[in-house]
Order: sequence, then structure tokens, then C-alpha cells
Amino acid sequence: MKTDLAGLELKELEEFVVGLGHKKFHARQIYNWIWKRGVTEFAEMTNLSRELRASLAEAATVSLPEVVQHQVSEDGTQKFVLRLADGRQIESVFIPDTPKQTFCVSTQVGCAMGCAFCLTGKMGLIRHLSAAEIAAQVRLLAKSTNLLDKSFNIVLMGMGEPLQNYDNTMKAMRMLNEKEGLDMHPKRVTLSTVGLVPQMDRLAQEDLMPNLAVSLHAATEETRAAIVPPSKKYTMQDVIDACKRFPLSKRRRIMFEYVMLAGVNDSDEDARKLVKVLAGVKAKVNLLPLNAAPGIPFERPSDERINKFARILADRGLMVSVRKSRGRDIRAACGQLIVEGQSAGRTAGQKLAAEL
Repeated sequence: MKTDLAGLELKELEEFVVGLGHKKFHARQIYNWIWKRGVTEFAEMTNLSRELRASLAEAATVSLPEVVQHQVSEDGTQKFVLRLADGRQIESVFIPDTPKQTFCVSTQVGCAMGCAFCLTGKMGLIRHLSAAEIAAQVRLLAKSTNLLDKSFNIVLMGMGEPLQNYDNTMKAMRMLNEKEGLDMHPKRVTLSTVGLVPQMDRLAQEDLMPNLAVSLHAATEETRAAIVPPSKKYTMQDVIDACKRFPLSKRRRIMFEYVMLAGVNDSDEDARKLVKVLAGVKAKVNLLPLNAAPGIPFERPSDERINKFARILADRGLMVSVRKSRGRDIRAACGQLIVEGQSAGRTAGQKLAAEL
């Protein structure tokens, strides 16, 4: 099989080029073509010798998912349905002006977490994405939106739980961070997790540390256990303790995501309890009014209820924001990503879910 250069870090690419009998410095040229210019054909890498291009064509490839559907929302949000090499499909989203351009990227086909308000969880977990497949979404979206040479942000909030696919997610981050490529500073990357505590502690030791967003969604253990299944293994207190251990610079905070469900977690008392739960944590609360969809058994609270909840948090000293839903008309909003016709086989899904 040919080697996929889109899945190699620069050091690995250098070793590959030397193995072909060529000078190591050519790896930087190739990396630049793939990442900064979005080129996948070796014939287009015109500053390489014909001999090297021929060697690469014989021994290597540069993978890129196929766009099978591209939708544009009335608010400018774009959703891409991408087909992978094995025929599986994922979704990625471009959210403009947020205030920077933002790419919402998937890390798995489906998801094993099974959060009660999220359509992706209804697919089950089909498989992990490779580092190449995670990073390729960024390359593809950046080229499609003419942002390869501009600044943008990445949120690992698409399909899947990034920390369950830890090694591939972190390798993708290292490839995106490479100065010869897109040079993505980790402060421009936000990783969202339901709170897999061992992996959170592992992430705390990384040299490249993204912004952390924790999907909390409740102010009591009982409510969280009912809507976020992994909390049966890692309690809310376990997750909060891991957040308190997480190293933060002076200006950085952990974002706590809170999907608001009418009559479930949106009362004044829930707000007051949430303040107590987050005591002692450098926190920012991001309230996400539910993006209702067929198959989700909850309702979106009224704007009045959302604003009252936010005021209680703010009046008690918490930083709080209310996320404006983007792309709801094309089902590209938070919790709405699902590729119809795909589901995890019982054995495969259970095996991957057991990694929790």
C-alpha cells in the first residue's frame, strides 16, 4: 500500500523522503504543498524535481475525503458531508464570523457517549477517525472557504468524543500546529469532552494544550446521570476535580457547556446549584438552548427562561454566554450532526464503547 503523506508529522515525512533516497529538506517543501496550499497531486508540486515527484507518485498518496453533500444555511453556515476511503461518512461545519471563522471538526464516525439530547449518539460509535482523517477536514474546509492563508479557529465538537480517540486527535493537533503547515496555535483550538477523567489528566500533561470545553449539562449528579450516560462511570464531581487539576494560564478558563432542556435543567434552582458546583474553578459557562430535532425527546426553553438562568449565573460572579444557534435550517447546529443510514454494528459498537 502507498503511504498517506497526509497522516505523517513532519519528522515522519522527513524519514520517508530520506528512505526514498532524497534529501531531508524536501519534506518541508512537500509539507508546505499539502498543508499551506492544499495540493494533493505530486505533479503540481513544481519546486520538486521530476525524479522526486515520480518517486512520490509511485510510493505515496495524499488523502482527502470526498464531498458528497454541501449545504449553505440562511445564516452563512456551511455543512459538508464527507465520504471517507472506506465509504463511511462524517459531517464537518464551517461557521463564519463567530467572531473569527470557525471549523467544527469530527473525530469519530458516530459517537458512543449517547447523550440524550444529541442526534450523533443515536448512530452509536462506528469507528475512530485516523489523524489524517481528522486533519483532512481542516485542509478541505480551509481550501473550500479560501482560508488556507488566513486565521481561523477549530472546535473539536463535531461527531464523536475527541478524548476517546485520544492518540489520533493529538497527532492531528501536532500536524496542524507544524509551522511548515497551517501553524495552528493550540489557543485557536477548542476540544470538547463529556468528561473522560483519565484522558483529561493525560491532556493536562501535553505540550500542545487546546482550550478545554466540558459538556456538563446539569447541576446535579442525578440529572446528569439521566442525560449524559458516561457520568455513571465518571461522576460530575470527578469531572470537576479533574478540571481543578487542569493547568491554566492567567487568562484562560475552562468552558462548561450546558445544553438547556425545558423542564429538565433550566430552573432557577438549577442555576443556583450550578454556581455552587463551579465554585473554585476558573470557569466560563456557555449556555446552549436545545436545537430541537425529530428523535430528540426534549424541548427548547423560552428566551425568557434562558435569560433568567443566565442572569442568575452572572449576578453570582460567573462568566456566562448564550450561544446563538447557527445552521439550524440545514441541521448543522450543535447536537444535530447525524449521517442517516449509518449505525454501529452491535459487536463493533460495544467493543469501541468499552474503551471508556
